Amino acid sequence: MAMVTDDDDAPVFAIAVAAELAGMHPQTLRQYDRIGLVVPGRTRGGSRRYSPRNVQQLREVARLSGEGMSLPAISRLLHLEDEVRMLRRRVLELEGALRAERENRPGVRVFAAGAGGVIPVAAGRRIRRSTEVVLWQPGGRRPEE
Repeated sequence: MAMVTDDDDAPVFAIAVAAELAGMHPQTLRQYDRIGLVVPGRTRGGSRRYSPRNVQQLREVARLSGEGMSLPAISRLLHLEDEVRMLRRRVLELEGALRAERENRPGVRVFAAGAGGVIPVAAGRRIRRSTEVVLWQPGGRRPEE
């Protein structure tokens, strides 16, 4: 499946247009919506509106179905792809937060897990092993015991 950006989630295509773009009959799109395979957005009046991502998913469904994959298997695959996309987005957010934290706290070199969760530990601070566990330290050095 090709890479799709978050901008491709805008529900803009009516069912006839989406069906044409995906090379399918509109009734097939309705059926896929009913079984939860590719679920479009809805207008206030209840009309289906498909996003570019939905159209790409429909093309993927057609390709995989043509290769003999069952609809439940395709549904699971699409769900997992959505989950991977969400997790990648979350990793990018966390990397940005970590980068910002490092820039704001240049003296912090170690992280530890304590009763309050993961906490930064200043370089040179002794870790109490009975209550905290060292998770990571740059350069592979261990804190002094």
